[in-house]
Amino acid sequence: MTSPSASAARHHSALAAEDPELAALVAAEEQLQADTLRLIPSENYVSCAVLEASGTVLQNKYSEGYPGRRYYEGQQNIDPVERLAVSRAKAVFGVEHANVQPYSGSPANLAVYLAFAEPGDTVMGMALPMGGHLTHGWGVSATGKWFRGVQYGVRRDTGLIDLDEVRDLALRERPKLIFCGGTALPRTIDFAGFAEIAREAGSVLVADIAHIAGLIAGGAHPSPVPHADVISTTTHKTLRGPRGAMLMSREEHAKAIDKAVFPGLQGGPHNQTTAAIAVALHEASRPSFRAYAHAVVANARALAEALLARGFDLVSGGTDNHLILMDLTPKDVPGKVAAKALDRAGIVVNHNTVPFDPRKPFDPSGVRIGTPSLTSRGLGTEHMATVADWIDRGVCAAGTGDEAALAKIRAEVTDLMSAHPAPGLPTA
Repeated sequence: MTSPSASAARHHSALAAEDPELAALVAAEEQLQADTLRLIPSENYVSCAVLEASGTVLQNKYSEGYPGRRYYEGQQNIDPVERLAVSRAKAVFGVEHANVQPYSGSPANLAVYLAFAEPGDTVMGMALPMGGHLTHGWGVSATGKWFRGVQYGVRRDTGLIDLDEVRDLALRERPKLIFCGGTALPRTIDFAGFAEIAREAGSVLVADIAHIAGLIAGGAHPSPVPHADVISTTTHKTLRGPRGAMLMSREEHAKAIDKAVFPGLQGGPHNQTTAAIAVALHEASRPSFRAYAHAVVANARALAEALLARGFDLVSGGTDNHLILMDLTPKDVPGKVAAKALDRAGIVVNHNTVPFDPRKPFDPSGVRIGTPSLTSRGLGTEHMATVADWIDRGVCAAGTGDEAALAKIRAEVTDLMSAHPAPGLPTA
């Protein structure tokens, strides 16, 4: 195995020469990502092209404003870069308007509030412990402090969203915004159903597709475009782009969205990120990306079936997308204990609350896993029984404190990963 310091010298020569300490940390992370089975559903591997675009001299430019309407000169190349990203976003997602400047998902969602609501207005989203996101009006977020957040959840018996309950809540509270989407939703989002409720309640429907944007782009999940007023998404996760975000909407909302992003919330866009978004969207337009998106879902379903066969309790009983939420209560192993043990076994997951979780958020009952990263490495449904077996053995070892068993899994994981090189990572 190549040492991290040697890898740093070879692949980051300028960085290694200037700051060998940081270069060694980058190289160590490269090695970690190469050797481990990454199952965090919000993580992925970007291509070498996306990485290169993220590190170009576009980093050196300031460009407050929008193409053709900048506050700085010298935008002859920057304007075409942003126009390219916008045009590709519109083509891939079939939207009338796209803004590629938001720095990340949370600022993008804040821009939606700024565009359509006033402080103190009622907003509605999925409760964080049920699978929603902080920025959908949850109390500890600025969106829950500056706005009156009301939350819907899932049914205790099915783990599914009950749209009748959502409708009753929306008609009673009349929120200015309704968010659909979240961070731990293993089932298909009924965008049409939410749109009908939003119309009845006189609300703006915001589809937060941060987790499933790549699946939508690849035709592996229904699109919110015919139904939602505004669509918010990050550009990494299943979309396999850089750490950034986009807001998309109908043309009637374009001015409000653009004004909220700039000058409402931020100054100059990160042009190197915009370029990388353009590259990722170019990749997402290809047939190979469509195959990847469908493979992500096929792998998740196969993994869910294999876990169910091994006695795991899955929220909602399975998955329709890239994500699986496991309740480890029947295994008598807390989620955090299991996640840390699996990490030592080379299987990277995150501990997560489950609906109606009796445990605290930082020490919850569940573990959240997903299949984007392993799919990007070329693993298929034929590998999912092995992955499920590793998880089963790892959780059992977590409960008994069997470090030798975890070490054995780690060796097996490293062996399989070595046969499936990751996109974007240096090779020995």
